[in-house]
Amino acid sequence: MGKRHEEAHKLTLHKEALDYARKLIEQGKINFSEGTWTQDKPTPASGDAYLTDHNFNQYGKWFLGLADDTKAETKEHYEFPIGNFKEIYRSGVVAAKQRAGQWKHFDIEKAAGELLNLIDAKAEA
Repeated sequence: MGKRHEEAHKLTLHKEALDYARKLIEQGKINFSEGTWTQDKPTPASGDAYLTDHNFNQYGKWFLGLADDTKAETKEHYEFPIGNFKEIYRSGVVAAKQRAGQWKHFDIEKAAGELLNLIDAKAEA
């Protein structure tokens, strides 16, 4: 059996994406729907569509992980999506936190946990 994609790459926390997510959460750009992440997470086609009007730096702000062994100007460079290029999805942050923990990317897991706390605090406000 081959390694899963998340294991095959050395991933680091994308701090710029974390900061961007914090700002979006503060602005209330959050989708609280449960169970829609599977349908709404970025796909190769939605990523291509976004990149027609945006650069890779803007694209990458929607992903908490950076694959260090890939080229920065590729979609493969970005892992752990948390939004659909419009808003942060609570279910996407939960998925990122769970996957990061499962694959032992603890800095990404911790960052996703922080975002989850911010989202939940915003919901209670």
